[in-house]
Amino acid sequence: MKPFLTTRPNQSKYPWAQNIVSVGLLKQVKGRWACLFLDFRFYLPLKTIQAKKETATIRGDVVPFQTKMAQAAQMLIAIAEHFSTAPIWTVTDSWFGNNGLWKPVYKAIGSRFNILSRLRCNNVLYDRPEKRKPKQRGRNKKYGQRLRSATDMAKTVQQKARSYTVNLYGKQREVRAYSRVVMLKTLKRPVQVVWVFRRTQWIALFTTDLSLSITQIIEYYGARWKIESGFKELKQDIGSQKSQCRNTQAVTNHLNFCMMATTLTWIYADRLKTDPERRHKVKGRASFAFSDIRRIIAEAALDPDFERVCPKYSSSPVNSVVAVLLRMVA
Repeated sequence: MKPFLTTRPNQSKYPWAQNIVSVGLLKQVKGRWACLFLDFRFYLPLKTIQAKKETATIRGDVVPFQTKMAQAAQMLIAIAEHFSTAPIWTVTDSWFGNNGLWKPVYKAIGSRFNILSRLRCNNVLYDRPEKRKPKQRGRNKKYGQRLRSATDMAKTVQQKARSYTVNLYGKQREVRAYSRVVMLKTLKRPVQVVWVFRRTQWIALFTTDLSLSITQIIEYYGARWKIESGFKELKQDIGSQKSQCRNTQAVTNHLNFCMMATTLTWIYADRLKTDPERRHKVKGRASFAFSDIRRIIAEAALDPDFERVCPKYSSSPVNSVVAVLLRMVA
């Protein structure tokens, strides 16, 4: 029997809501981490653009191809230009944690930019070069002695690891970790590597910010999982993946509004005086969920007193609900 695929006859041709590169702000809201979306780019494969498919055109013009690295760098540079004096710490998975993202952003932003990511187990590490001696001939060395791969070093440094208490996934957990500053050829600069050991597993994290403590590095990287949770909230809870839009601009507008709704929901939660109560109790999870905040917003909107904050439409063309939410953001 041959496999076959079935689709709805009226299904949209634009699956872009599933194919995006996004940048979000990792923020603690009532003691738990949340991802507040800031910007996004649609990623289209090169073969789609070369075929000049309808989904790769905007007002008849074929969009230029950009890699995911270039799109991520473009968004980070734009955010850094808006916040011209603030440091930019970027937390990524191992796929983005290399020179493809680091080089263009660091060139545009400078020392304000730092990256925190997971180190690949086969990355070879080097010691820092020795200080140049007086009247020493030749060029300065960029790298010191070869130290072996991250996996080989993990076996050696495990005996030197110390115990730390960190806040991971909403709980205080005990981990054993060891830190060392080394040279990384993929970034061509010194980085701080932290090996984290738990029972039978270990991971290696690295950051270009040498001033971060071991606890901060582990907790910040642990918060990265909330980026994945943010995509779930965006696609399933808010409904970005259910778009039935029929043109590029409509798809873009739909996703923009979905991201704004997700971010405003977390801003609303941050403004609450007390922590929301979790409606559906789950063993091992005491913190509230995204759906709990949505329920509180719905209950507030249905309350008769809500009209005092957002009066009914009279003659003003301004949407009062949107106006109140925008004032909260400002």
